Amino acid sequence: MKTRPAKRTLGRRELVDFPAFALLGVEAKVDTGAYTSALHCTELHEAPGPAGAPVLRGRLLDPDHPGFDGRALEFATFTRRDIRSSNGEVQERYVIEAVVRLYGKDFRVEFSLSDRSDMKYPVLLGRSLLRQGRFVVDVARRNLSHKAAARAAARRAAP
Repeated sequence: MKTRPAKRTLGRRELVDFPAFALLGVEAKVDTGAYTSALHCTELHEAPGPAGAPVLRGRLLDPDHPGFDGRALEFATFTRRDIRSSNGEVQERYVIEAVVRLYGKDFRVEFSLSDRSDMKYPVLLGRSLLRQGRFVVDVARRNLSHKAAARAAARRAAP
């Protein structure tokens, strides 16, 4: 009989890392009502790429966010998809794949890109990530992945 890895618990809010974007400790809301994860991005536009194929350019986070460095990012692989927002409105959004790190493990996840400047958290983690990582959510807790990583780093540093 095949054994499955144990499920890990996430809190209602988590600090996540995006290694490819050099973003660490970004606040994320865990949303079991959302299928797709979402990432705050502004100034989104398609531009011609080096081989003539379009690339997607945009800036992650806002200037007042501690992880903001002002640089524009470029995504060679992206799609456009209809995404239903929490208020039931359907919007066409760009969708990219990005690596998000939780509990020291990297997960390749689809993120819809949208302007979340009016939202409290720049990242939303949806059910597709929860299923992929075999996560369950304890709404009474927060930052469990970050705390586990800090404990592991302290153990490694101890003599």
